Amino acid sequence: MLQLLIGHLLAALIAPALFARWGRRVFLAIALVPAAAAVWAAAQTPTILRGEAIEVSVTWVSALDMHLDFRLDGLAWLMTLLVGGVGALVLAYCAAYFSPSAKGMGRFGAVFIAFAGAMLGLITADNTVLMYVFWELTSVASFLLIGHYYDRQSSRGAAGQAFIVTTLGGLAMLAGIIALGEMPGGSYLLSELVASPPSGGIVPVAIVLVLLGALSKSALLPFHFWLPAAMAAPTPVSAYLHAAAMVKAGVYLVARLAPGFSDLPVWRWYVVVVGAATMIVGGYRALRQHDLKLLLAFGTVSQLGMLVMLVGFGTQAVALAGITLVAAHALFKACLFLTVGVIDWSVGTRDLRELSGLGRRMPVMAVSAGVATASMVGLPPFLGFLGKEAALVALTEDTSAMAVLIALVVGAIITFAYGMRFMWGAFGNLDGVEAPPTQRTSRLIAAPVVFLAAVGLVLGVMPVITERLLLPLVSQFDGEPGHLTLWDGIGLPLILTLAIIAVGLLAFAARDRIEELQDRVGATASAEGGYRRIIRSLEHFAADSTAFTQRGSLPAYLSTIVVAVCALGGGAALAFTTAPARVRLWDNVAQVSVVIVVCVAALLAARARRRLKAVILMGVVGYGVALIYEIHGAPDLALTQVLVETITLVVFVLVLRRLPAFFSNRPLPTSRWWRVVLGVVGGLTFAGLTFVIAGSRVHEPVSTDFPREALEFGYGRNIVNVTLVDIRAWDTLGEISVVLAAATGIASLVFLRARSGRIDRASTFDPSTTGSPVWPSQAPVVPTLEEHAGARPEDLRAPGRGRQWLSAVPTLAPQRRSLIFEIGTRLVFHTMIVFSIYLLFAGHNQPGGGFAGGLLAGIALTVRYLAGGRYELGEAAPVQAGFILGAGLFLAGGVGAAAMLLGGEVLQSAVIDLDLGPFGEVHLVTTLFFDIGVYLVVVGLVLDILRTLGVEVDRQAELTGEASPDVAYDFPEHLADDELALPAAERPGGSGEGSAP
Repeated sequence: MLQLLIGHLLAALIAPALFARWGRRVFLAIALVPAAAAVWAAAQTPTILRGEAIEVSVTWVSALDMHLDFRLDGLAWLMTLLVGGVGALVLAYCAAYFSPSAKGMGRFGAVFIAFAGAMLGLITADNTVLMYVFWELTSVASFLLIGHYYDRQSSRGAAGQAFIVTTLGGLAMLAGIIALGEMPGGSYLLSELVASPPSGGIVPVAIVLVLLGALSKSALLPFHFWLPAAMAAPTPVSAYLHAAAMVKAGVYLVARLAPGFSDLPVWRWYVVVVGAATMIVGGYRALRQHDLKLLLAFGTVSQLGMLVMLVGFGTQAVALAGITLVAAHALFKACLFLTVGVIDWSVGTRDLRELSGLGRRMPVMAVSAGVATASMVGLPPFLGFLGKEAALVALTEDTSAMAVLIALVVGAIITFAYGMRFMWGAFGNLDGVEAPPTQRTSRLIAAPVVFLAAVGLVLGVMPVITERLLLPLVSQFDGEPGHLTLWDGIGLPLILTLAIIAVGLLAFAARDRIEELQDRVGATASAEGGYRRIIRSLEHFAADSTAFTQRGSLPAYLSTIVVAVCALGGGAALAFTTAPARVRLWDNVAQVSVVIVVCVAALLAARARRRLKAVILMGVVGYGVALIYEIHGAPDLALTQVLVETITLVVFVLVLRRLPAFFSNRPLPTSRWWRVVLGVVGGLTFAGLTFVIAGSRVHEPVSTDFPREALEFGYGRNIVNVTLVDIRAWDTLGEISVVLAAATGIASLVFLRARSGRIDRASTFDPSTTGSPVWPSQAPVVPTLEEHAGARPEDLRAPGRGRQWLSAVPTLAPQRRSLIFEIGTRLVFHTMIVFSIYLLFAGHNQPGGGFAGGLLAGIALTVRYLAGGRYELGEAAPVQAGFILGAGLFLAGGVGAAAMLLGGEVLQSAVIDLDLGPFGEVHLVTTLFFDIGVYLVVVGLVLDILRTLGVEVDRQAELTGEASPDVAYDFPEHLADDELALPAAERPGGSGEGSAP
């Protein structure tokens, strides 16, 4: 099972590259992955028929006793066959459905195969927390698939709606899972919960929470509205997610838990009532649809209600009927959705009012759809008939199930009516409507449709074999086992079947009158309307609360935070703690000297009116703190603090370029006194809390064992680095994930173009696109901008010189260039890069590590940017920052997964000692690769900041016509300095519009 999940993951990762190389034919190749899952499940059939299960358990987080538990029993076996088999057929269908020039096929294929893998993990997971993880992964993947046409508002809205509804239900389910796992007698294993269900206490509440997740996933009332809206997705998505896979997740969970909890009153009322109501409401809505896809969507809602009602009923006979219909529904509904896709693909419309005569034009599709429809409405000898008849027989024999029987009959009548409406609308002959021309045909696109219809027929004509395959799946249910048969004799079930057919035909014959009646009745309220009102109210509330709390005043925000900390933290410290008996103010005089400098710098920063002056003084404070770390004997912290302070200063300077040189008007005297009081109180509170917390320790600190653990378990002597990449690796992994999210958020606030666009390099420099005036050059040494346009990097050099290393420097304005800085950059850049790599590799035993090394490499890139401008940064790092960030996070996370796959724990390290003879010994710890991931994430973050606050700000300044420091101006020598200071419109020959004179 693990190998199959890994196969889906790898296929999803490499799919975009394969599609870029070979196009839509890759759909046929990746179809082999879900097909392999179906074949593997089919090979386990003898084991399943014996009533046995295949179990796999891998240690996940041993400290929390969490394991990756997978279990393939009868129900999971059936779902694996459906998820894998139908998924393979739909992917093969995609190879013909999408045009060769369709955009986004690589993304679609990758997300589709990832969804299939998540669904496989969901149905085989025995651990409820693990199941929830896969549950949410299916929601994320379905969001991306439904919103595949992201340029359409309807697709984006439907994707967001489906995601919000299913995720809301998933959060409720998570609360129920935790409640069931933590209560006395509870468990986090599905098999144990069903075999020995807890009772009493909050079990009914927990079950309702779990059912909320299941019913929202399966689009039952009142969450049913998201599924029809999701028809904005490509038809293959509808055929798979909304017929065979995603919506079956809720049905699967109900069927999984029913043997243990169906005797609860809340279960019976909730499942049966909601299922029956959904079946009738969905069918009623299907009777008035003109879009074939929407008709099937509302029909799916109806039948999902029926499936949940039957599999959750709780008896073995009814459960057998429900499981049979689960299989039948996946086959006939996927077949019908794909048929609609073929019709739309061939003739360009799905509106049944515009279709006529397709039965003669597309006989293969008509026959296949007829077989699937017959199975859907319950006609013999198809699989759907076996399930429906078994349900009628079981319910008529149960005297307590009269209401359920009536609901089933009513739902079956409506199903028959809209089934006939579908067939007639798709393939019948309409008076006065000409048959639309068939644009294209394909055997490949028809093959999955024919195969699905044929399987439903084969399983229907062999009821004995079908019963033998499905009966072990319901062995955990109470009651007598049911039977699957094409003929159960003359009795009430037969009478009901005939009544369903007769009344269904009458309803179909009166379809126009029924539709008119529905139009007259209308809908006074709808679940979708309620959803929209709730979302709109939340948006208004968010806007109002944001307007109240986010007033745009940073001093107000900071004051609120400091006052809250002083009141809560300081008040608690004064009320419940005592001051330490002895306070050591300093260890040596050097500390006092540094503190005095820091205090003076902080005071001057508070009084500074120039922004740059304040930033520099704050830098002095930061460097002073680093010096205190060094004096205390913490070189790692001191090194990191210095690097962080340096890169922070650069970021501040980049931001200050777009701000006034001076702060705004000085605050009023009363406001200044308030700030002084707040600063003093805040400082005293924080210092007091530090003393109290440090003096309140009653147990031996964990750091006492860190030196020994770092060497024994992390195989390193640098305690700080080993703690980051081994002892507390989970924290570090979470932190670099936050770093990646922060970088993305910063860029999204600044970028006006796609972040994945072209990287500005010297070879792409084009002065005609800068939006700034270009002056003819009079200097013989520097080439004109016209000569720079389209030039290669090696061509950007002064005449008579060799290749210029800082190739983009000529793009800078002369007043921006510094010969000393350029020479210094040439001298130190490579040294800084090499030293950053040294810090990375040496950090396990000496001061350094991936974080410090990444910061130093980022500072080196910053130096290149400051020396040569934005085009030089492109030469120094001709790669997208997002790629570096993603690669770093993937590498860090991959190290943990690799340890797990090799039989260890997540993020567990191993040591490799090699003797290379004359080259010495190599002490390699696998956490080095985790540290490399940290290194890449930090480098990517700095590069993203430089591209965002540096390059992009420069580019936007050029586009708006503002003077930009990154554009080379070759001003005429006769232009006086005072003329250079004039606005563009007042310069000699200036047009004021940024164009060349």
